[in-house]
Amino acid sequence: MAAAMQAVVNWRDGLVFEAKSGSGHSLLMDGNKAEAASPMELVLMAAGGCSSVDVVSILEKARQQVSAVRCEVQGERADATPAVFTKVHLHFVVTGTDIADKHVERAVALSADKYCSVAKMLEASVTITHSFAIENS
Repeated sequence: MAAAMQAVVNWRDGLVFEAKSGSGHSLLMDGNKAEAASPMELVLMAAGGCSSVDVVSILEKARQQVSAVRCEVQGERADATPAVFTKVHLHFVVTGTDIADKHVERAVALSADKYCSVAKMLEASVTITHSFAIENS
């Protein structure tokens, strides 16, 4: 049986909503982006977060000496309504000591091609690209 997930979204005021996950975690969303990220910004953050979890996990299993990972996510939206994402680019900046290029390339590729549920879900209608850079700490 497939794993089920749930969430509840409650309207606070204006275009501000509080979302609570089935695991008990909460966050705010704001359609005006004044008090919190918009739902579409959260989609970009979810893609970056999901992929980052994979990249860190894979690099740690490869015994790379990683001290930081940053994922810079850029999205392009359609001009028409609904303004869906048409392109998303994830750029990973991996910082550490003696980080092997091949391990980062492999981690990013595995996340993109196999592990990141958010990116896999989006790729049916969004062009998703990836790049990376390595910085020595």
